[in-house]
Amino acid sequence: MPRTTPPWETKRELLKKAEDSTDPKYGCKPSERPAKEYIRYGTINLDKPAGPTSHEVAAWVKRIMHLEAIGHGGTLDPKVTGILPITLEDATKMVQALLYSGKEYICVLKLHGDVREDQVKRVLAEFEDEIYQRPPLRSAVKRQLRTRRIYYNEYMEMDGRNVLFKVGCEGGTYIRKLCFDIGEILGVGGHMQELRRSRAGPFIETSAKKVTLHDVAYWFGEYEEKKDQSYLSKFIEPMEVALTQIPKIVIRDSAVDALCHGANLTAPGVLQIDTGIEKGSVVAIFTLKGEAVALAKALVPTQEILTLNHGAVAALARVLMPRGTYPKVWKTGSAHEQKPKK
Repeated sequence: MPRTTPPWETKRELLKKAEDSTDPKYGCKPSERPAKEYIRYGTINLDKPAGPTSHEVAAWVKRIMHLEAIGHGGTLDPKVTGILPITLEDATKMVQALLYSGKEYICVLKLHGDVREDQVKRVLAEFEDEIYQRPPLRSAVKRQLRTRRIYYNEYMEMDGRNVLFKVGCEGGTYIRKLCFDIGEILGVGGHMQELRRSRAGPFIETSAKKVTLHDVAYWFGEYEEKKDQSYLSKFIEPMEVALTQIPKIVIRDSAVDALCHGANLTAPGVLQIDTGIEKGSVVAIFTLKGEAVALAKALVPTQEILTLNHGAVAALARVLMPRGTYPKVWKTGSAHEQKPKK
């Protein structure tokens, strides 16, 4: 069976549809935002310790940084460690984007009987591709049978009845249930002994920006004391980092404010577009400066967008940029058509 390509390995190319320039008077590059906005539209690649819940960890960050709103990208059980993306203030609007980005875990499976190594490897491979799962009793979602995609189950090593393996999977996959099912197929039973999340979408444990709760407290304390914004960049990244695995569409300055008011994106506003966009797929809409404007659903595929001169090409799902960041250059009219001033 061919290996399913995980989102972080998908190769895309940004194609040019039209030429335009951006006005430096409006907006700014994400990395150059003023301190308050840098926090407001920031994310943290946090390494969650064992013990607290994901909600408790997020609440501690909220208290440390004196924030009004905070979110996180994917719940981890209290005993599980690893990557827990934290979204700050207005960046919480795009936390749903992490659901499309996939996860990676390092897991220790404890078997309840003796099994040969070749049998373990074979059964791990059988669980690659699409599988059926019913969420466990202790879960935050309805216990309905559903499908999830396993991109890979990579055998690493065995020590007696302990099996170490790496799994890349779609968001919402229950690794505890996966371990149980593997044990059942092997005929001896099994359970998840230890688990660490090594990736959540574009957030990885080998990143130089991965931090602990202690790092957040220290660097934010330094920022408050010395009023030096460089300390913020030690542990905060712009929210646009979380969108790097989602196909993108780059638009004109003149189209930005219309989208911020809820208009759908029309063909004249498109400057660049990623390859591989299909009808119905989630896309991230950016300015020429690299700022995230909105999340949307593509109404037509890449090649069709490149050839269209009019009509809607993406339906808005979530606006990320506040109104008025770019000037209004459209007339009031249909919510589905941008009408530039003459």
